[in-house]
Amino acid sequence: MVSGNIKAVSNTEIPLTSGVDLGILNYIVSVELGGQKMTVIVDTGSDLTWVQCQPCKMCYNQRDPLFNPATSSSYQTVLCNSSTCQDFQVVMGNRGACGSTPTCDYVVSYGDGSYTRGELGRGHLNLGNGSQVGVDNFVFGCGRNDRGLFGGASGLMGLGRSSISLVSQTAALFGGFFSYCLPATDNGASGSLILGRNSSVYKTSTPITYTRMIPNPQLSTFYFLNLTSITVGGVALQTPSFGNAAMLIDSGTVITRLPPTIYKAFKAEFLKQFSEYPTAPSFSILDTCFNLSTYQEVDIPTIKLQFEGKAEMTVDVNGILYFVKTDASQVCLALSSLSYEDEVGIVGNYQQRNQRVIYDTKKSKLGFAPESCSFT
Repeated sequence: MVSGNIKAVSNTEIPLTSGVDLGILNYIVSVELGGQKMTVIVDTGSDLTWVQCQPCKMCYNQRDPLFNPATSSSYQTVLCNSSTCQDFQVVMGNRGACGSTPTCDYVVSYGDGSYTRGELGRGHLNLGNGSQVGVDNFVFGCGRNDRGLFGGASGLMGLGRSSISLVSQTAALFGGFFSYCLPATDNGASGSLILGRNSSVYKTSTPITYTRMIPNPQLSTFYFLNLTSITVGGVALQTPSFGNAAMLIDSGTVITRLPPTIYKAFKAEFLKQFSEYPTAPSFSILDTCFNLSTYQEVDIPTIKLQFEGKAEMTVDVNGILYFVKTDASQVCLALSSLSYEDEVGIVGNYQQRNQRVIYDTKKSKLGFAPESCSFT
């Protein structure tokens, strides 16, 4: 639908950090949009890249100054009667008719109730660190009414599969290929978002295992994988749901949500192997918690998620338990159950820590390899 004018380079690496300092458990990168620095959430579960804009009718508080279209030499409004706007409305399911204003208005809502409303614009986007990669006429959302769990970020980077996503808009440059490594610590450690195919920058010595992306016509812009098995401490869970569990992998969701039958088996096996530790009250959606305050060392079972094609993701030890209280008196298993069997399962970012997760949208496959990316 949209294709920015781009320089002929094949990859770029962008530092990626935890958003804890901004009040969120998602991950963030900094980009330059229309000559202005923006800190945005990295989200493979959405498509539109957007930032909050001046003048703002109803914006949340963010760390960086609001994007100001009036002071950007590259910013242009996308008009409602343009082909870009018409295609966007079809992709996003809005299909709104042009109203009293000439701008291409949008509304995007997210699964947690968050939303952004505003109009589409075009501008020059710089990606990368140091020698930056430039994209002209990048289409993004100028948010004028935004609410939700965005912390102090400027907005969101959409890395989904639709034609409006950053992945599609830069496909001629990066080939629809990107990867990330999410750091496990919140003390300023930096991972990376790599756009392009250059594997020489990966800091992993382990072979990458791939699985195919499962098509879902009703949710075609998401990345789905077929979960075939889970092992806890080397013990394979037994449930007929495996092989029929199409899981959405999403960098913008924190906690992994499993179908109830799979979660029940997972919880039972984990409790069996973790039985020496005293329990603690549940916390929010996390119902399996422990009091570890008197223990100097804790033996945590290894957890592996296995996908179609023998692809395997070994959950980093930092992605298994969530410390509700810093004194370890309430530490919870960082996975949760869906309410119903037919809901969509999600592999969240907490379980993707210290992994190189590789998205090849052209070949419709996704890869995993352990990679330590939690150094300051």
